[in-house]
Amino acid sequence: MITGPSGVGKGTLIRGLLERVAGLGLSVSATTRPPRAGERDGVDYYFMTPEEFEAHVAAGDFVEHATYSGQQYGTLRSELERRLAAGRGAVLEIEVQGARQVRSAMPDAVAVFIAPPSREALRARLLGRGTDSAAQVDARLRMAEREIEAQPEFAHVVVNDRLEHATEELIGIVRAAIDP
Repeated sequence: MITGPSGVGKGTLIRGLLERVAGLGLSVSATTRPPRAGERDGVDYYFMTPEEFEAHVAAGDFVEHATYSGQQYGTLRSELERRLAAGRGAVLEIEVQGARQVRSAMPDAVAVFIAPPSREALRARLLGRGTDSAAQVDARLRMAEREIEAQPEFAHVVVNDRLEHATEELIGIVRAAIDP
């Protein structure tokens, strides 16, 4: 599982990992947030209404779920089981709250924290995405402060300061875990 603050580049690093390490697949998360331009249901996320999401929570369908910036996110157990049954490793892109739940439920899971090179760089990345209002960026930065404090909980930390270097470091961690 790969975690870190919003805007740190988790998705970009994961794309590099999946392109270069065979046998891995991204577990598609569920969310109550609306799709961004170009996102597709079942590909980028499983987009759900809050009521649908809560029904899955009540049924115990999530391995982990968390509220982040006012929206709910979670990993469906069926999504992980489908990937593992197909003989593929599952990469989870999740928030810190969810990573703690997965680590508790699956202690052998490899957990990697992606850290920004600085708080200023993270702010610039969030603003540069142009997907959030100023209030949303401020909320994400406040949450990021708390998440960065959790960094010592993770055995593996990759600082995303130079994309190629960070991608190689992530690939090394994953390869060491799957080919001990």
